[in-house]
Amino acid sequence: MRWPAILFVLSVLALAGTILPGYSDLVLLAGPSALASLFLIILAFFRPGRTRVDPAARVPARSVFRHLFARFRPQHIIVDGSNVMHWKDGVADITTLRIVLDRLTQLGFTPGVIFDANAGYKINGNYQHDGAMGRLLGLPADQVMVVAKGNPADPTILAAARDLGARVVSNDRFRQWTKGHPEVAKPGHLVRGGFRNGELWLDLD
Repeated sequence: MRWPAILFVLSVLALAGTILPGYSDLVLLAGPSALASLFLIILAFFRPGRTRVDPAARVPARSVFRHLFARFRPQHIIVDGSNVMHWKDGVADITTLRIVLDRLTQLGFTPGVIFDANAGYKINGNYQHDGAMGRLLGLPADQVMVVAKGNPADPTILAAARDLGARVVSNDRFRQWTKGHPEVAKPGHLVRGGFRNGELWLDLD
């Protein structure tokens, strides 16, 4: 009700100003404004079920916006592509990886996949770059990374997960990297999975 009251006071002042020479045109604006604000004040007082809101119970606007933005913020998850593509029968198969990615997407995650440099050789017999692997997976290139030759994918996987605040899908325990990435020892950070009787299971289901 504060703003209708302020508007009413300003309108009354404007009406008073119309008695001064040269200000008579203000009555065209001040008159309707005064009536409208007075109507809002009366309505606020006599509205049925009107209750006073405790200021302490009001939610700050920034908290509301933070909550709304959180609903649209991607829930990232990092997939160890070279590990996951062996989950079914221990054979490197891009279809196995696609099944896992489909399940993660259904669960509301935005997956990012990171491969060792030799992943393409295991699948197609030749090197495959980010874009080529992305096309095989049906993912945009910015969600797929093939690390440079001679470099292990593990530190890149763990660094990406840390930067994004994401979990890692892999049956690798990353034991040799626990000193620099102690989070891998925390329950739930690593998401294990596999196939039982041809059906995918993930320990986040």
